[in-house]
Amino acid sequence: MLEIQEVSGTEGYEGVISQAGNADIHITEALDSGRAIGFIAYAYGEKQTTVYAYDDGGDLKLCDGLVRSVMFKSALKGIECIEFALADEKAYGQLRRLRFLPEDSNVCKDLSSFMNGCESCKHNS
Repeated sequence: MLEIQEVSGTEGYEGVISQAGNADIHITEALDSGRAIGFIAYAYGEKQTTVYAYDDGGDLKLCDGLVRSVMFKSALKGIECIEFALADEKAYGQLRRLRFLPEDSNVCKDLSSFMNGCESCKHNS
């Protein structure tokens, strides 16, 4: 069964941590039967969350779950904006396919509305 949960350590993520500079990095992993199959690395700021890296193994649904988990946690903290500061330009493709980002931006704003907008999806035929 797939689980998405924040990990307490950062072992194995040293490259991501160095890319983030002095940010207080959080790592959330996607686990399948206890084995990590993906991750997202991010840091909370006062007014925005910054995502520094993610790995979804090319799985669009996994990307969606990882990003939404960070959106949800950010919204709970009163943060309404996520900036993606990804080193790999190709990684923005999945985010744009899922409509997290417009074509000309690396910022997702108004997270609460974005998350609440999904509530009506199940009512659309």
